[in-house]
Order: sequence, then structure tokens, then C-alpha cells
Amino acid sequence: MRNIETRITKTGPDDAGLNQMLTDARMEERRARAEVMASRMVNLVNHIKTNQLDINEAMDLLLQESEIYRHQAMELH
Repeated sequence: MRNIETRITKTGPDDAGLNQMLTDARMEERRARAEVMASRMVNLVNHIKTNQLDINEAMDLLLQESEIYRHQAMELH
């Protein structure tokens, strides 16, 4: 059984600027993470292409990269 606690936070007109700043910061972080992910994928493709990896080597490389992402996600929790 889970202990679920619900909290209600009241916001007023003074909080609108703060809420917008938080929303903007979250979007900026998402964009930055997407850019890093795209860059890493391009690097993987270039590595596969340059070294002419066969399908099994490419799959191993992708699995290693997915483990890196999994470990990074665990560190964030």
C-alpha cells in the first residue's frame, strides 16, 4: 500500500511570473537534453560508419549507450 499525500498549493497573481520562469527553465532543460541526445546519436552513427561496424557490433554499441542513459536516469532519482 502506498502512502499518498496530496498537497494543495495556492497561487495568486504575484506567482504568475515565477510560474512562467519555472516553465521556461523546464523547456530550456528539455531542449538542452534533446540537443545532447541528438549529438550523441550523430557521434554513434559516425563511429559506426567510420569503423564500418557490422550489425552485431553496432547493436552492442547501441546497447552500451542505452546503459549510459539508464545509469544517468537512475542518478537523477
